[in-house]
Amino acid sequence: MNIQGQGHSLYQELQSLASQVQSVPSEFSIPALPEQNTSQSDFSAMLKGALDKVNGLQGESRQLSTAVEMGDPKVSLAQAMLAGQKASLAFEATVQVRTKLVEAYKEIMSMPV
Repeated sequence: MNIQGQGHSLYQELQSLASQVQSVPSEFSIPALPEQNTSQSDFSAMLKGALDKVNGLQGESRQLSTAVEMGDPKVSLAQAMLAGQKASLAFEATVQVRTKLVEAYKEIMSMPV
């Protein structure tokens, strides 16, 4: 009984099968998986952008209210008040979204596995 001979023929058969698999038309081949999940990075970029926008609205409101307090004739009280209301509304919406995210996280964590 020649074990090396049997191992060699098995190896040749595997090589032959591997070459046949490589020659399968692309319509039957399995598509390559993406290297990384971009949805997580898209969500984090979207969240960061929203927070930056809220921060920008608050900064603009602060600047306009300071300009009104200093008596700048280019800035009206109505502009400062509108900017303050926009910043307040954006902050309230951000707090609401944060609350919903925390509730969803707690609900997911309490699910049985």
